[in-house]
Amino acid sequence: MFRERLRAILGSHPGSPEILASTDVSESERKLRPQDFKPRHSNGLDQFFSYIKGESGLNILDLAGANQSNVSFITNLGHRIYSEDFLRSLRFASNGDGNPHLDSFLSQNLNHPEASFDGVLVWDVLEYLNPALLTATIERLLRITKPGSYLLAVFQAQDKAESVPEYCFRIQDAKTLLVADRGRHKPEQIFNNRSLEKLFHEFESLKFFLARDKLREVIVRR
Repeated sequence: MFRERLRAILGSHPGSPEILASTDVSESERKLRPQDFKPRHSNGLDQFFSYIKGESGLNILDLAGANQSNVSFITNLGHRIYSEDFLRSLRFASNGDGNPHLDSFLSQNLNHPEASFDGVLVWDVLEYLNPALLTATIERLLRITKPGSYLLAVFQAQDKAESVPEYCFRIQDAKTLLVADRGRHKPEQIFNNRSLEKLFHEFESLKFFLARDKLREVIVRR
């Protein structure tokens, strides 16, 4: 599915994960124009990068797929980035009822050695997963991240919403995201603080940031 990839030589070394950037662009991403992206202050992003400030050579996983903004920003900080278009892969793997074959999907996604990453930009991908895949994905994130690493995830904070916006996230700077609305979808479930604490119960801690646009940003410490 994603066998044709552009290999980014970003200072990888023996023992670190291979750093790849997918050349594929999703249909929803292809339709977006620069003017579709609006700046948004992000306390979660600010916190994520403040935790790794002063570090260099870290391995960061981005689940939004490769885009030049995120790749440039992270590599300019002296880190290595691995990009996976998690949602695009999910859609390709889904069968008629919208659910992918669990083992097959995870064999091609988040298939990294144990403790490979110092940070993960999860964004909003967890909202799209059915309960079985969500549980398996959280277990996989726990396995491939290093103790003391951080995850940044985004969730809708609209109770009982029948449909919510699907977003594309790009990093403008350490405190600002460029966000584009790619249309609406029906979430698998709406998470509140209690359900998120239960979801990440094997991680060390969570920190919540709720913005006026009804997005809940969550920093998860491994």
